[in-house]
Amino acid sequence: MIDPSARGLALFDLDHTLIPLDSDHGFGEWMCELGWTDADGFRQANDQFYADYKAACLDLSAYVRFSTAPWRARSREEQAWAVQGFLDQVIRPRLHPQAQALVDHHRQQGDWLAIVTATNEFVSRPVAELFRPDEILAVNLCRDEAGNMTGEIDGVPTYQAGKITRVESWLSGLGRSLASFDRVSFYSDSPNDLPLLERVGDPVATNPSPELEAIALERGWRILKLFE
Repeated sequence: MIDPSARGLALFDLDHTLIPLDSDHGFGEWMCELGWTDADGFRQANDQFYADYKAACLDLSAYVRFSTAPWRARSREEQAWAVQGFLDQVIRPRLHPQAQALVDHHRQQGDWLAIVTATNEFVSRPVAELFRPDEILAVNLCRDEAGNMTGEIDGVPTYQAGKITRVESWLSGLGRSLASFDRVSFYSDSPNDLPLLERVGDPVATNPSPELEAIALERGWRILKLFE
């Protein structure tokens, strides 16, 4: 349970920040491995979407519809089986103790902890839960009448400036704001997260892309490399 009087807030991106891969792209590869989609065509499109993300020109709605298509029509039991296999065979072997230690350091300080990721909730939530944050803010998916996830985004996506909106909404619901903390840290690898990095008092370029590392050096931000 989080301390309502906490003075510190630690925010973390997920992909390439706490884990050394892009979980969204990686889950697409996992779909190919399972034979749930046409591997050649899917990989080509998946790689192009990932390149668009790195170039900060991703059509997120189109990508979410594309990336969720292989599993949306599957039963919930099949979906759960696929996610568990992804965690066991792809994610867990690549976890780094340095990343967990970073999160635990902030936990021991009594900070509120949130993972804020542009990956959809179906993929990112089980991965983010491994770090035991207080909150996981991800791209939420609409549900149909039966409660099944669709390929449409629900609400404001946690992408670029949308991360600020979602963080502020979460804090507001708890009677807090970014300004109510003495220290707010945000760890990210990507220039896509510049809006939130620029908003906090302690922006940390973590395993940064060359573009973000150059910006961090220019602005005097901390640079942290948890893994190469």
